[in-house]
Amino acid sequence: QVQLVESGGGLVQPGGSLRLSCAASGSTFTINRMGWYRQAPGKQRELVAIISSGGSAEYIDSVKGRFAISRDNAKKSVYLQMNSLKPEDTAVYYCSAEIQTRPFVLPSNYWGQGTQVTVSS
Repeated sequence: QVQLVESGGGLVQPGGSLRLSCAASGSTFTINRMGWYRQAPGKQRELVAIISSGGSAEYIDSVKGRFAISRDNAKKSVYLQMNSLKPEDTAVYYCSAEIQTRPFVLPSNYWGQGTQVTVSS
């Protein structure tokens, strides 16, 4: 069993900051790439940022320079520091990780339950 548990969402004013956290637990033999997705009402889920096991990160254009993804492999955790937040960043944010649960099995993608981020004055 694998669980991803997110925390850190909430209500923030435009221009403010939030830090999301996501911790993996259970059968996590190897954790490969980890990422953050978001889904706004009436829109498709989109990839926001992704980070490899070695620490290489990529972002969608709309968050470059404002968001920073990082991970702590010892804690099996991934973080998303969100600065200069805008109303259009409002969405449910989901953590995702590609995890190999034991040796000699293919990795699978796992999801957290989501955390609401609302940017509003």
